[in-house]
Amino acid sequence: MIRLTLLIFFSSFVFTLFAQSSEVPKSPERAEGSGPYKQLIIQGVTLINGAGSPPIGPVDVIVEQNKIKDIKVVGYPGVPIDEKKREKYDSDAEILEAEGMYLLPGFIDMHGHIGGKSQGTSAEYVFKLWMAHGITTIRDPSAGNGLEWTLEHKKKSEQNTITAPRIEAYSYFGQGSKSAISNPKMARAWVQEIAKKGADGIKFFGARPDIMEAALSEAKILGLRSACHHAQTDVAWLNVLNTAKMGLTSMEHWYGLPEALFTDKTIQNYPLDYNYQNEQHRFGEAGKLWKQAAPPYSEKWNKVMDELISLDFTIDPTFNIYEANRDLMRARLAEWHSDYTLPSLWRFYQPSRISHGSHWHYWGTEEEVTWKENYKLWMTFVNEYKNRGGRVTTGSDSGFIFQLYGFAYIRELELLREAGFHPLEVIRAATLKGAEALGRDQEIGSIEIGKLADMIIIEENPLQNLKVLYGTGAIKLNENNEVTRVGGVKYTIKDGIIYDAKKLLSDVKKIVDQAKEEEEFILKQPGIK
Repeated sequence: MIRLTLLIFFSSFVFTLFAQSSEVPKSPERAEGSGPYKQLIIQGVTLINGAGSPPIGPVDVIVEQNKIKDIKVVGYPGVPIDEKKREKYDSDAEILEAEGMYLLPGFIDMHGHIGGKSQGTSAEYVFKLWMAHGITTIRDPSAGNGLEWTLEHKKKSEQNTITAPRIEAYSYFGQGSKSAISNPKMARAWVQEIAKKGADGIKFFGARPDIMEAALSEAKILGLRSACHHAQTDVAWLNVLNTAKMGLTSMEHWYGLPEALFTDKTIQNYPLDYNYQNEQHRFGEAGKLWKQAAPPYSEKWNKVMDELISLDFTIDPTFNIYEANRDLMRARLAEWHSDYTLPSLWRFYQPSRISHGSHWHYWGTEEEVTWKENYKLWMTFVNEYKNRGGRVTTGSDSGFIFQLYGFAYIRELELLREAGFHPLEVIRAATLKGAEALGRDQEIGSIEIGKLADMIIIEENPLQNLKVLYGTGAIKLNENNEVTRVGGVKYTIKDGIIYDAKKLLSDVKKIVDQAKEEEEFILKQPGIK
């Protein structure tokens, strides 16, 4: 008991120091990666371009500085490449031999929080977990470390002075305002202010209709994009269809979508003792929402879907962040926690009445069965949305509910596959569709001539088994009946700079090991039992 109390005290002390400091700790200067090069040749690789095209190879991909200059087919599968027929490259070109490997566009995490004080996660820790999993662009939906901090790190990432993905900075609605936004005029003024500061967009949780409409209208005028987690506290005012019509460009998770599909009610069937501040109430009842909505392929279901597609609306489902609701043991016992989850983050995940998402007050079989049914209906909508031409992207929302940065993103890919996406559709959702949603598809999101050199190289075929993208790889039995590990991203290339992805993951393990050693030192002090 004393040991636990001291750990809690120690964590609180550290967080208090962070809170009292004038600014959130910054990511250290970059000490990783090589390049960019005058000319980089990725030789003999099999290309999965992210646009939905089938794999093709062997090809040579030519990168000059940070842009893709050319893509050349250099042979046939299983046939040795005839070097005499291969184009002669500059004598000082950097050659990356990748025959038998696979090249994909860099992944885009559309819901990537850059750590937080309550979790005790540093930016370096989060950035390296993302980069180790091939994530070269993230959208930070709420600038949780402060808009100025996020914009500073966005600039540093653009200049490659830190090891980090590209950052799209979304300020949460009202962030930095001296008082609550209570009328449309204040809403427009706030949007103008964050646009001047350089924000890329706005993250909403909901608002009164006139205020929401004013903010979205001003955002459109100023060229800002928008996302919304339609929180239960405000969804009775505006569901997803309402906000999409107002100009919202994307929805997060799925809140607000079942409400748009109600046919016999306008408010979900809350128990009369429900309290939104009770996290088990919140997440337990949320698992019953899809069953209250119009059934798949019904008239109302089809009408809402088709209207959202006509509005060019983006769904960013973040399936993974709720997976513990349908299988708590699986999420808790994920094999990467022991080596890569910080002790402070692990404690944050545990049952608590005050930590967001730590809603395991008494989570049991009934709740999990309900959520499994919820997933079936939710996934049916998302898959059909994609089939009809709607845009579906890939976001992780890590740092909560036993979901770890980087690893959770790969789990999201697996869950899109479970929903019905072909593996090539999964990769497209993770790359080109995310770039489209950010308005950056002319720069990133697919491997095409003229685009930025954001790419992933892996030794295994991810279409055959998405698990090979996990940092811990996939288990494979070899011909000698020995259990081996295969996969894990080999290289992450961002802006033409080559990062050793496995070295980045090793750096994260050192951060975790050091944190464990520091805590163990505390516990060994005299008088501590």
